Formats: sequence, structure tokens, C-alpha cells
Amino acid sequence: MILICGAGILGLSVAKFLLKEGAEYIVIVEKEGNIGLHASGRNSGVLHAGIYYTPDSLKAKLCLKGNFLMKEFCKEKGIPVYETGKVIVAKREEELKTLYELYSRAKRNGTKIELIDEKELKEIEPYARTVEKALWSPLTAVVDSKEVLKKLEEELVASKKVRILKNTVFKGIKGNSEAVTSNGNIKFELFINCGGAFADRIAHMFGIGLNYKIIPFKGTYKKLKKEKSFLVRGNIYPVPDIRNPFLGVHFTRSHDGTVYIGPTAIPAFGRENYGLLKGISREALDVLFRDVILFLKNEKFRQVAVTEPRKYLKYLFFKDIKDMIKGLEITDVIPSNKVGIRPQLVDWNKKELVMDFLVIKDSDSIHILNAISPAFTSSFAFARYIIENYIKGGKDALHFQKT
Repeated sequence: MILICGAGILGLSVAKFLLKEGAEYIVIVEKEGNIGLHASGRNSGVLHAGIYYTPDSLKAKLCLKGNFLMKEFCKEKGIPVYETGKVIVAKREEELKTLYELYSRAKRNGTKIELIDEKELKEIEPYARTVEKALWSPLTAVVDSKEVLKKLEEELVASKKVRILKNTVFKGIKGNSEAVTSNGNIKFELFINCGGAFADRIAHMFGIGLNYKIIPFKGTYKKLKKEKSFLVRGNIYPVPDIRNPFLGVHFTRSHDGTVYIGPTAIPAFGRENYGLLKGISREALDVLFRDVILFLKNEKFRQVAVTEPRKYLKYLFFKDIKDMIKGLEITDVIPSNKVGIRPQLVDWNKKELVMDFLVIKDSDSIHILNAISPAFTSSFAFARYIIENYIKGGKDALHFQKT
């Protein structure tokens, strides 16, 4: 029996493609009362197109493939795909060097990308502003991430070969092949850790990846008031600081027409710290300690820790975005209850943020770490990668029977 921990987009995707390979019986344990209540259901729904990522990285290899696979799935299930594309704009002249680097990366990653001038930008996004040049990504799209999760769950349950045990907390491992959960012990032949924000903790229970720790970052959003939503047709992104894995505060027209502005990347005090105080756990002091150490040791983290929390203040949030849109006023930006947590993996030995996805296999367990953006986009391709590289060719894990 294959046991998957976590019913987010990756856990469900891995189960989907295991079934395609002939898996006989899969159990997914989920600590919440429903699927995708954290990163998978709180993201912007943007299907990225492989622009930002270092060539030959897992993100670069899986993002564009995942984009195509997810679009196929949505069309098959009747989920609307909004092929709005994306522009990346420069707010300052000194950002042009990075803009050209992104263009080069995108080309090497095999995606469709165009370097456009201000006149061409106006045809795509009439109110977007840039300095001299911008990038146009026609393959970027937007979907309703919650609808994707819902259709995935329906497909898995309908197979009769997958059980999703909700309100079931994974607590540890007994021996080599027995999971301890809040709903009793479960024997398995193969364990797949898709625990998202808790993936490092789960791996540590297996004695795996002890040098990796997750640092949570809070992604807060605001939105354009309805009367000004015409300012954005699709997605308008800034040139990011490519030394860090964050894409910067951007504008996204969602599946329901709301234009969201975000997310920030504010160091959080808990893996589920969605409010100011809500979600602060007993781990808060440990998280704060890690933040302090990184602040002292890592210049890139220090820059984020100094600049991002300021965006709690509306006028500083507005200052960060005002040069991206013509005619934007501070009164056009209104509060939103949309917020997410980015569970960023850190190599604690090096005190460096891990930039790529990370997979570690040991004996009968596979651990998917640092499943951050573009994990939603990449999920189907990522699942196929896991199966091809870590399951098939080993023992016949796909055909374990129900026990």
C-alpha cells in the first residue's frame, strides 16, 4: 500500500499519476477537514511559463511541462483557463539588466517569450508602465486553483483505489513501515511526503534532511476596487530580485475578475500564521530564532526582512507598485482577506534559501521538500518526475495490494 501524507496539489497529483501507472491502492492522510486549505488553495491560480528559473533546475524542467498538463486537465474537466498572458515590467532603468537575463533564461528554458517596447506593451496592457522594454509571456494563464483541487479529488475517489483520510494527523513512524496517526496506525510499503509547510518536520521523523528547515513567509494581498479593475487585463509583474526566490508584488486578474495585488514576502511567526496573531504556534520562538540567525548571516534574507514588513503600511505598499500602472491612485487599492504562507526551505548548514525543488529518497520513503512556486503549475509534471525517477525501476511499489 502506498501512503501519501498531504492532500494538497502535489499529494493529489502524485496519486493521480500513480493510478495511471497501475497503482492498486493508495491512502492519503490529511490533517485538515478538507483538501488544499493551505498553499494549494491560497495561491493566485497563475500557471507560470518557466521564465524565472535557472536552466537545468527542476523548476525550469517541470514548470512549462506542468503548465501544458494542467491546461489539458482543466479543459478535460471543464474548468475555465484564462489565457491572459503576462507582462514583466521594469520600474527603473537599472532593472533592465535583470530583464534581459530573464529573457535569456526563458529562451534557454524553451518557453515562448517576447522582448517588447512600450508601444507593444500598450497594445497588451494599455495601462502598464515600463522603462524602455518589457517581457511578454503569452503562455502564462490563470485558473481557479480550488476548482482544480475539487476535480482532482473527485477523480481519485471515483477510482475506488484511493482513500483520503481527512482530520488525520501524521505523528511519526513506528519501525520501518508503520505510520502513527491521530486515527490509528497505518502500515505501508511506500511513504510519500507531500506535507508542504510541514514537509521538513515529517522528513526529520524519518531521520531525513536534518540540515533543512522551513522558514515561513507570509504573502498578503490587496486588490483593486471594482471600478478600477479595467486597469489590468491579465498579469503585470515587476522585475524581481533573482537572488531570492520571490517574484515581487504583482497584479493578477483572477478567474472571477477580481484584480489582486500581491503577495508580499514577510517573515511569518508560524507555518499557518495567516493573521497578525492567528496561527502563531508554540514553534514561534524557534522560527524567530531562525529568522534572527538568517538576518545576521544572510544578506539576501536581511534585505527581505527589512523591506517586506514595511508593506503592512498601505502607503509603502502603494509606493512599491505605483510605477507599474498608469493612473493608479492609493485610493484604488483596497484591503483583501486573501493571504498565504510560502514554506521556504533553508539549508541550515549553509544558511542559504534553497532556490529549487528538492526530493530525497531513503529506503521506502520519498520526501518532497521546498514545494513552493511554481509547484502548483508544475504539479502534474512533478508527479510524473517523482514516479519515473524514484518509484519505477525500484521494487514493484505500484502494485502493492490493500492491507
